[in-house]
Amino acid sequence: MIQKLELVLRPEDVNDENTIRNIASRTAGISENEIRNVVILRRSIDARSRQVKIRVIVDIYVNEDYQKQEFNKPEYKDVSNAKQVIIIGSGPAGLFAALRLIELGIKPVIFERGKDVRSRRRDLAAINKEHTVNPESNYCFGEGGAGTYSDGKLYTRSSKRGDINRILEILVRHGAKEDIMVDAHPHIGTNKLPKLIAELRDSILSAGGEIHFNTKVTGLLKDPQKIKGVVLSSGINVNAEAVILATGHSARDIFEMLHQEKILIEAKSFALGVRVEHPQQLIDSIQYKCPQRGDFLPAASYALVHQVDGKGVYSFCMCPGGFIVPSATAPGEIVVNGMSPSKRDSRFANSGIVVSVEPADWQKYSADGALAALRFQQEVERKACVVAGGNQTAPASRLMDFVSDKISATLPDCSYQPGLAAVDMRNVLPEFIHSRLQNGFKEFGKKLRGYLTNEAIVVGVESRTSSPVRIPRDPITLQHTGLALLYPCGEGAGYAGGIISAAMDGEAVANACANALN
Repeated sequence: MIQKLELVLRPEDVNDENTIRNIASRTAGISENEIRNVVILRRSIDARSRQVKIRVIVDIYVNEDYQKQEFNKPEYKDVSNAKQVIIIGSGPAGLFAALRLIELGIKPVIFERGKDVRSRRRDLAAINKEHTVNPESNYCFGEGGAGTYSDGKLYTRSSKRGDINRILEILVRHGAKEDIMVDAHPHIGTNKLPKLIAELRDSILSAGGEIHFNTKVTGLLKDPQKIKGVVLSSGINVNAEAVILATGHSARDIFEMLHQEKILIEAKSFALGVRVEHPQQLIDSIQYKCPQRGDFLPAASYALVHQVDGKGVYSFCMCPGGFIVPSATAPGEIVVNGMSPSKRDSRFANSGIVVSVEPADWQKYSADGALAALRFQQEVERKACVVAGGNQTAPASRLMDFVSDKISATLPDCSYQPGLAAVDMRNVLPEFIHSRLQNGFKEFGKKLRGYLTNEAIVVGVESRTSSPVRIPRDPITLQHTGLALLYPCGEGAGYAGGIISAAMDGEAVANACANALN
């Protein structure tokens, strides 16, 4: 017999099999000898009371054996000579679309403007140390996409988009820890993701798929109503049965190209703000209600939201034990993001704090049209660069000074490597964003006592929360509304928000593409 239970554990008991078995037997009212195995299905931290608890959902196998699932690397069939579909971009959407196409007997050919995951590291070092931005290889562009070097958080609320467990299982089969199958907020870590991405690449190549790095798509081949292939920057035309567009939220040149070729796109709401960084020990003490979190609890995180004038102000991509990184994709702009290593052992905790940006907001600052939101986003990033003095030095302020409209006389230690400039953030952010952030921070300080402090630092700007453009597609066939066999996909097309949702959208598009071709 298999019986499902919810157990409440002390943090120090989470990895103690004997203690868990003992608690399970007492909860179920049966002898420990009758329990042959306890399998953890779900695990989450409950820090609502002074005594932090770990809640786990388990299956106990009563007088019945448990057969542990083996997560071996999958063997995909050879598609070398199959129908060919082009995928533009090798982020989560593109990679999972490719794997699904292989399962369906179709050959994926990926064109990636950036470098392979190992070679990208040199360009990331150049941004941090030399302030040099390579427009084709950076924190956003390259194998694995923006997610590879920005934390690897796998939590999503998009359960209706696809099978989350299937995506997690594929990641485990390619090297991720099995813990991601049970943790309420699974996380891989920036230091672990590159090897996993390389394993996904190996599966695609071993099955006869193709991946071309340093290969930029600059145009589409089409007749009036149907896609036929792509044009590369080298001038070469490549024909295909269909094209999956999975370029991510920062491929502005792709949006420009689509607009110029009169392929329908539309401006889309997004969010923009700053990244705030606290000492991790401070966040731990606030969340766990104790001076030190000890050895058995992970670095604490938080999620905050407040409505200001009917607009959401909220935390985004919170990175406990992490770092703030420069995520610009072109010289002359400042963009920041956050990431954490797998151990989350940095002494800093950072999170985006952003404001919803709607059409009525950007139309005050930017011309109307399909690229209006993009232009607004771009203008703020460029202004941040100018105000901070050029290169990748980021504009910054202590948190209390930001709320009080002061220029900070000094700045605290910060994880952002290229350096900071203390500025009046009113000269960086549009007034409606700045004032709503101030209001939001005041409210967050009431929700988390100790959060609103000058020990914390505000760094600008967090602007790439999602795509400022949507590429419309039919809700059933998932093809572009005006161009058959073109499949807009993932974050860049406006249909995902994170690694898991992008991967699920990649699979959904691959399924739709295979149905159309067959």
